[in-house]
Amino acid sequence: MYAWPASEVPALPGQGRDLRIHDTPTGGLIALDPGPVARIYVCGITPYDATHLGHAATYNAFDLVQRVWLDTKRQVHYVQNVTDIDDPLLERAARDDVDWAALAEKETALFREDMTALRMLPPKQYIGAVEAIPGIVPLVERLRDAGAAYELEGDVYFSVEADPHFGKVSGLDAAAMRLLSAERGGDPERAGKKNPLDPMLWMAAREGEPSWDGASLGRGRPGWHIECVAIALDHLGMGFDVQGGGSDLAFPHHEMGASHAQALTGEFPFAQAYVHAGMVALDGEKMSKSKGNLVFVSKLRRDGVDPAAIRLALLSHHYRADWEWTDQVLQDALARLERWRAAVSRPDGPPADALVEEIREALANDLDAPAALAAVDRWAALQQEQGGSDEGAPGVVSRAVDALLGVAL
Repeated sequence: MYAWPASEVPALPGQGRDLRIHDTPTGGLIALDPGPVARIYVCGITPYDATHLGHAATYNAFDLVQRVWLDTKRQVHYVQNVTDIDDPLLERAARDDVDWAALAEKETALFREDMTALRMLPPKQYIGAVEAIPGIVPLVERLRDAGAAYELEGDVYFSVEADPHFGKVSGLDAAAMRLLSAERGGDPERAGKKNPLDPMLWMAAREGEPSWDGASLGRGRPGWHIECVAIALDHLGMGFDVQGGGSDLAFPHHEMGASHAQALTGEFPFAQAYVHAGMVALDGEKMSKSKGNLVFVSKLRRDGVDPAAIRLALLSHHYRADWEWTDQVLQDALARLERWRAAVSRPDGPPADALVEEIREALANDLDAPAALAAVDRWAALQQEQGGSDEGAPGVVSRAVDALLGVAL
């Protein structure tokens, strides 16, 4: 599967700061120390509907991670998946009487368009669950043969007790895990499981549903968590720097994925940091496809909204915060974009070197984009009020905002 085209990241004078970021397992900021190539895996979409602003906010957060790393002169190895076979996709296709594969391709193509418009840096590998199945099957077989998985009526389940570190990603107790498992795709009430929390690794073929050759597992399709594990292990290996996604993925998805990988390899941890973005609400409830309370990036673009303003709206909230999309959020972003563009359109202005360092420091401090925006706001206000004599300053500001915040002025 192919990703989307990369926008150019301007080079800046000097060098950025190393990133300190909030790690869910420890509950605090940790200093990341990647090697020359920083490795990040971000969980992708299930393509049964268009990209909404909750998606965009999540991918914007991890785009900032990449930009901070690039500014430290590192290379970035970014991997993202597409869950192009899953129950919600099949259910939507059946509801709309369309082919599930065609629906997945259509929505994935629209996602690529949205990411391109928002200037999100693309992954090096963009892998669909279906194309990963040949690599998933051997992992499930290995877990089963090692006693870390078991069969139940043709399905294969992972035993959470096979990983002594199970529970360390989310830090939740068993009761909270069971509740969330039922809400987020698990089946804790199924009879015959060794532990109610055990997640499915391989679903045996169901009548009327697509299935693939599972070798000794029989025909079927993969569970949700093992998909990401197979892709991450294949392209990044154990101990990569950041596992990212929305806060609703901490459990069960990231918890289960970590345990799968740790049971497979005998190594710990799967990722050095687990970083989670907050949820975006509309009308008082989290945006979600199941609720249907969505604001789509593609709809905003069709209505003529500048993608740079959409990105500024996302950046105006800290990535870990839960917040609500309103028309005022968009209007504020449009006004900010207009002020910034007016400020950098002048031939000279106030010195910009200190501003670049302010942006760098804000982003290195747990991706504090609102603080970075406030710093640019101050420079733009000074430009409006007093101007300046530094002929290169507007260009430096424009390049810094593009390189570090992904906003083209």
